[in-house]
Amino acid sequence: MKNLQLSRSKRDLLFIAILLLSSIALIGCSTDEASSDPDSPDSEQPNGEEAGENVQGSDCPESVGFLFEESNGVVSIEFENSNFPEGWVLKNELSGFSGDGYMVWEGDQSLGNPGSGKVVFPIAIKTTGTYRFLWKSSFTQGNDGTEHNDSWLRFPDANDFFGKKADGSVVYPEGSGKEPNPAGASSDGWFKIYRSGNNNEFKWQASTSDHDAHNIYVTFSGEGVYLIEISGRSSFHGIDRLLLFKEDMAEGDALDAADTFSKKQVCD
Repeated sequence: MKNLQLSRSKRDLLFIAILLLSSIALIGCSTDEASSDPDSPDSEQPNGEEAGENVQGSDCPESVGFLFEESNGVVSIEFENSNFPEGWVLKNELSGFSGDGYMVWEGDQSLGNPGSGKVVFPIAIKTTGTYRFLWKSSFTQGNDGTEHNDSWLRFPDANDFFGKKADGSVVYPEGSGKEPNPAGASSDGWFKIYRSGNNNEFKWQASTSDHDAHNIYVTFSGEGVYLIEISGRSSFHGIDRLLLFKEDMAEGDALDAADTFSKKQVCD
């Protein structure tokens, strides 16, 4: 009789032990599933970014809605292919433009305060390095090529943004924390970019520093999405196209390559 009672006690203890082990296993599985759930409040996003936030170098910027893709060291954009605030007007009276026309700044003159009528062009860079910038523009009023011939330009998140001459002279925009700065207007990281000449045909030229023309360069050290920002300065300056190309590419070759426009990717 005692042996039978002892045997039953052992069976009861074994049953309890099995129940405890099963409970522990179920709790462990539940914890693992919760920690791997991407919707769990405690789950972490890569690189410390919050869920849904665009990360430079990976996402199409939802605030703008699109980006342009660099290919083989070239970014070629029709200027009118963006979202424009009040002050910019689409025109097609002058000859020599491409696409649907060209955009003319008809807002107030903003000679010392950049940012009026700001237009943004996100670009996706895969080929890193230093690029030269050009735009195809014209003055659309009067006969004086020193009037109505400039707008503001900024690359707010590039690694470097500067003007350079063939003799090695370099200038940086005011507000960049770098010197020397260009002659004439500049502020808050913006360059005044002008074209010269009294012939108002559209031409490829982008210079900064008054009476001391420097070509425009920008450096992208890593793959990613960067912004081109343009805002109105002189009224009746008309812009037709934008072009970026690697600095080791000949300008003529870049202009030939620019006939193939960059792919525009719309954000999902």
